[in-house]
Amino acid sequence: MKSHLIGILLSFWVAVSPALYFHSGEREEKCIIEDIPSDTLITGSYKVQQWDIHEHRFLESAPGLGMFVTITTPTKELLLSKLYGPQGTFSFTSHLPGEHNICLQSNSTKLISFGGSKLRIHLDIRVGEHFLDEAIAQAKDKVNEVNFRLGHLIEQIHHISKEQNYHREREEYFRLTSEETNSNILRWALAQTLILILVGVWQMKCLKDFFIAKKLV
Repeated sequence: MKSHLIGILLSFWVAVSPALYFHSGEREEKCIIEDIPSDTLITGSYKVQQWDIHEHRFLESAPGLGMFVTITTPTKELLLSKLYGPQGTFSFTSHLPGEHNICLQSNSTKLISFGGSKLRIHLDIRVGEHFLDEAIAQAKDKVNEVNFRLGHLIEQIHHISKEQNYHREREEYFRLTSEETNSNILRWALAQTLILILVGVWQMKCLKDFFIAKKLV
C-alpha cells in the first residue's frame, strides 16, 4: 500500500510540539517526520474521529477502529509496530540521531467503516518529555511535589543540552559539506579555465600552421 508523507518537518526543538490534526482515508498511511537526537524519549497521543455521511460531520469517537503505529529509524529499521485503539498513547526512545518516520494507518474495513472513508486524526507529540500526572502530584505533600517538579525540570535541562549538542554536530556537518562543495566548485572552475586556455593555444597553433602551409606568412 502506497505511503503518503505529510509535508511536516518538526525540526524545531521545544519540550512540547503543538497538537495538530490531519485527514486520512480508509487504509491510508500518513507519516510525520521527526528530526530527533539520539537517546531521546518521544511520546505521542492521538484521537481518531470518523466522518458521518448522514450528519455531514466528524463524530467524537470512532468505535471499532484501530490504528497501526509504525516507527522507523533513519536507517529504515523498524523501531515500533503496534495496533492501538481509536484513541491511545505510544512512546519510544531513539537510538540514532536523524529523521524518524512516525506513521499511522487505520485498520478499517468496509464491514466496520460505517461512517465513511474519511478520518480525522488528532496527534500530539512530545519530544524528550514525560507527561506530568497532575493527579499524582496533587495527592502528595508539597515537599514531594516540589521534588517531583524539580526532577522533571532537571530532566528538561538535560534534554535541552542534548538538543544543543545535536544541533552543533549538524551545524559542523553542514559546514564541512559546504566547504567541500565550494572547494569542488573552485577546482572545477580552475579546470574549465585551464581547458579554455589549452584550447585557445591549440587553435592559435593550428591557424599558424595553416598560414605557413599556405605561405601566407
